[in-house]
Amino acid sequence: MVLLLLGAAIFLLVGLALKRISPISSGDFKVVYYPARCLLQHGDPYLQGDVERVYQAEGRELPSESALNRQVMTQYFYPPTAFVVTLPFALLGYGPGHVLWMIVSAGSLVLAAFLMFDLAAEFSPLFSGALLGFLLMNSFWLFMIGNSAAIVVSLCAIAVWCFLKERFVYAGILCLALSLALKPHDSGLVWLFFLLAGRICRKRALQTLLVLAVLCLPPMLWITHVAPHWIQEAHANMLAFTGPGAITDPAATGMAGRNMDSLVQLQSAVSILWQNPRVYNSITYAICGALLLVWIFATMRLRPCPAKTRLALAAVVPLSMLPIYHLQHDAKLLMLTVPACAMLWAEGGRVGRLAVFVTAAGVVINGDIFSFIRIMLTRHFLVPQPNLPSQILTVVLTRPAPLILLIMSVFYLWLYARLPVAVAAPCSLPEKINAHTS
Repeated sequence: MVLLLLGAAIFLLVGLALKRISPISSGDFKVVYYPARCLLQHGDPYLQGDVERVYQAEGRELPSESALNRQVMTQYFYPPTAFVVTLPFALLGYGPGHVLWMIVSAGSLVLAAFLMFDLAAEFSPLFSGALLGFLLMNSFWLFMIGNSAAIVVSLCAIAVWCFLKERFVYAGILCLALSLALKPHDSGLVWLFFLLAGRICRKRALQTLLVLAVLCLPPMLWITHVAPHWIQEAHANMLAFTGPGAITDPAATGMAGRNMDSLVQLQSAVSILWQNPRVYNSITYAICGALLLVWIFATMRLRPCPAKTRLALAAVVPLSMLPIYHLQHDAKLLMLTVPACAMLWAEGGRVGRLAVFVTAAGVVINGDIFSFIRIMLTRHFLVPQPNLPSQILTVVLTRPAPLILLIMSVFYLWLYARLPVAVAAPCSLPEKINAHTS
């Protein structure tokens, strides 16, 4: 607990210090704030001109602001369901809304880490506190920039705790629904697990879907009225960020691997070896699709129990980052892998040691300190030579995040899929893993 508290303190202190000195402080909050303000003024939040008019009217544009920053803040591509979460902050105005956003982001992330500690501490409190404290300590950039991933990841983790502990279940349903509304690609596969994993879990997933539909119907109708072509406009905005050299371009020409919130999707690694978008997308979808099918089959054939649930979530969380657009901020969802890792570590053996190595590597590589060091050391080594050794070296040095996420997913999926169909008791599961895998 002391280690976890220490990590939380460093997370808050360093994040606040950076917010005072960084020129891009709270930049990602502005990404969701100004489109929501635009909608409140009956403008089209997916039309850059409408959002830019609101942005300029509020007078927070910096004289030295780059064209890229302005583009990021005015070309909106979140789904309309996100307004369920962002509109209350926009109603308060920038000052109070920004302060409340920071409080909710930091508070919810710390709370989520403590709840994951509660799930893992029964196996290894020292290891769990150290790993979760280190994860928090390495999230200061997420706090400083104000990215919505802090809220999305936290709400998802809180919901998992509520469902597994069977406490505050209705609060968990609301949390998961809000997480899906803001970033469905972050928590979507976690929701899918509960849909597939037995009668009680399926009930929670369906209740979440109902709450999500009720919450999202009003903003969807509102958006359809003020922006009838929002789908085409959102698609065009997204394309503006994915073109050659853009911030979400996964190829070698893009900014993946060059900034603190780099892409972690598998395309950013595969594109170094195969530069054609059709090729690297096809390879990524084939790998992730095969892994997802194995995970679905394993989830549907096994009777649910707490131990198997931990392994299922540890397998699907890194996998959810790989096939589509995800930034390193979204990978804070790896906190959901800590309970499974602690469970395996407590049993000892080769599997336990490997679980610690793989999980710790995932947390470290997707942490802010490692990313800063990696960027400083490799900023002149981003375009590989046209030969295989140079390409592999470039992937390993500049884009290790998708590689470790893939390794984590394969490792936990291997354990999860090799379990016997029937398990007598939850407490016997780790022993069965070691016996079965050996």
